[in-house]
Amino acid sequence: MMSQALTVVDMHTGGEPLRIVTGGYPPIPSGTILEKRAFVRENLDHLRRILMFEPRGHADMYGALLVEPDLPGADMAVLFMHNEGYSTMCGHAIIALGRYAVDQRLVEPSEPVTTVNIECPCGMVVATVEVRQGKAGAVTFESVPGFLFARDRTIDLAGYGPIHFDIAYGGAFYAIADCAQFGLAFGREPIRTFIDAATSLTEKVKAEIPLSHPDHEDLAFLYGTILTDGDHGDGKPSKNICVFADAQVDRSPTGSGVTARLAAMHAKGLVAAGEPRAFESITGSRFTGQVSRSVKAGNLDAVVVGVAGRAHYCGQAEFVVEEDDPLGGGFLVR
Repeated sequence: MMSQALTVVDMHTGGEPLRIVTGGYPPIPSGTILEKRAFVRENLDHLRRILMFEPRGHADMYGALLVEPDLPGADMAVLFMHNEGYSTMCGHAIIALGRYAVDQRLVEPSEPVTTVNIECPCGMVVATVEVRQGKAGAVTFESVPGFLFARDRTIDLAGYGPIHFDIAYGGAFYAIADCAQFGLAFGREPIRTFIDAATSLTEKVKAEIPLSHPDHEDLAFLYGTILTDGDHGDGKPSKNICVFADAQVDRSPTGSGVTARLAAMHAKGLVAAGEPRAFESITGSRFTGQVSRSVKAGNLDAVVVGVAGRAHYCGQAEFVVEEDDPLGGGFLVR
């Protein structure tokens, strides 16, 4: 068996799981958050597989490993993990971690709101947690600057024809496209058809459009594709599905995706600062968001976006791997 069991607390935000590691990892060497991310990826990836994959997880599991902060003012720091590797930002995880930090007294709670500064691989994310009678509730976060990277691009996609899309950054890069171009409509076709369409676009964009980020090249990769209903969240929630990493499906509206969508919408004149919008996922869960202010990301015009949602606890567990278990290291069956 492993020398030490892996212990976790499980939460979900809008149906999207978050497995928070509470024990069992060896010490992570000091350094920047991106250096910690690289160390874990290169030396401890077997632990990600144990926690994310079957028989303890599944193809769409998501996790968070808390590490020592490096940025001044950070209350905590986190590495995100999923079925393919390690993300740079995750909004649903921030919402869950904001509540977790208050409940576990990782920060001193104050009413009516408590601020939790969370260092992520993309930078500092500020979460504001509603606190009433000592209990944490809804969480709003402001992420790193989001921006529209590529506007109104077109790619000829095999099996679908010309597809129009934007590429926007909200802590991670996403291609954003109206699902109607693929002949899809929410509530009509099975989710598998959305996964196939989104994955096809992601792979094509990765192959043909190089990305760059003003802060660090480690941030310059396409995380996935967001297919939308073509609406903009005014009057009624805009439905979307985010397919990221290795065809992983977000059950929530996707916090970093909402940031990217609002950044793109603002750049295209479709939403003004301070104007609230609502976004709905495939589970029916909703996030609200709004552009807070205009900023710069390097030389790029960017915005800071506020995103709000709620997280809930699912349970806690202790995981082990027996020496004679040939599948104990993790596997995936889709």
